[in-house]
Amino acid sequence: QVQLVESGGGLVQAGGSLRLSCAASGSIFRINAMGWYRQAPGKQRELVAGISSGGSTNYVNSVKGRFTISRDNAKNTVYLQMNSLKPEDTAVYYCNAATTDVAGLFYNYWGQGTQVTVSS
Repeated sequence: QVQLVESGGGLVQAGGSLRLSCAASGSIFRINAMGWYRQAPGKQRELVAGISSGGSTNYVNSVKGRFTISRDNAKNTVYLQMNSLKPEDTAVYYCNAATTDVAGLFYNYWGQGTQVTVSS
């Protein structure tokens, strides 16, 4: 089992910045892709940003140029730097990790979510 613990959410004014962190712990053999998703009230969960084990990144169009995803493989941690925040970025942000165990089986884990609220 792998646990993902997120931190860094909060309330910020439009134009401000927040940095989310997600640390993985537990029975970790290999972490493959990691990502951040978000879900706003009444909307489906969407992928905000993803990063491969090699560092390749992808972003949803609405955050390109404002958000940056990064990871520290030594610490099993993924980050999301969010700049120029907009009210429409308000959502619960979830960390996701795709892992492989020693037997070669794939698993997908989620964090508990952290609230990001951007006031106008």
